[in-house]
Amino acid sequence: MSFRSSARVAGPGADRIAPRAARLASCAGPLEPRAGFTLIELLVVIVVISLLAGLVGPLVFRNVSDAKVSAAKAQLELFSLALDQYRLDNDYYPSTAQGLEALRTAPSGEPAARNWRGPYLRRAVPLDPWGHPYAYVSPGERNPGFDLLCYGRDGRPGGSGEDSDVSQ
Repeated sequence: MSFRSSARVAGPGADRIAPRAARLASCAGPLEPRAGFTLIELLVVIVVISLLAGLVGPLVFRNVSDAKVSAAKAQLELFSLALDQYRLDNDYYPSTAQGLEALRTAPSGEPAARNWRGPYLRRAVPLDPWGHPYAYVSPGERNPGFDLLCYGRDGRPGGSGEDSDVSQ
């Protein structure tokens, strides 16, 4: 059906469709060129966006590393509380060989978990925010009882910045 035809439009909304069809039929002339952005305007916008990304990007990535350190500290604190509860029940902290898994399942070996009332953690022991296992040593070398830490982004002892060790 052509809009130029005089066919009648029937049904709901017919009074709105017919005038539009007539207007569209009268616009059959050549298209006029439309104004757009020039190449220089586009380049200016790209430069401004690049400058903003260059200034804001490092701030965002620094906050991501700070968030990972904060998450590691929070997890270490949670493990420390669970280890203290384990010690209250069993008179000893789990040995280095028994590890943090002793907080989820009753450990075997020495020292024996005579009064294990776990699990002391609701979920399995996760990896640190950088994807490495947490380091647990009992008896502790730095602290009495146990040492609990993560080695940062590089997963090795020592380091500086984001690679530095995080301990409880």
